[in-house]
Amino acid sequence: MNGTKFAALLLIVAGVLGLAYGGFTYTRETHETKLGPIELTVEDRETVNVPVWVGAGAIIAGVLLLVRVKGLGT
Repeated sequence: MNGTKFAALLLIVAGVLGLAYGGFTYTRETHETKLGPIELTVEDRETVNVPVWVGAGAIIAGVLLLVRVKGLGT
C-alpha cells in the first residue's frame, strides 16, 4: 500500500501547487539552423494554465485515496 499512499500524497501536492501557481511555463526549441560555423536556434516559451477545478479535483482525489488506504487498516 505504500505506492497508493505515495500516489495520494502526490495528487494532493500537485493539486495544491496547481491552485497556488495557476499554471507553469516551459521552453521548447522549435527551429535549429546551421550555417557553416554559425548555429541558430529559436526557442518558444509555452504557458500551460491549470484550471481551478483540476487542482481542487486532484486534492479531493488524493484525500479520498488516502482515506481509503487508511480505512483498509494500513
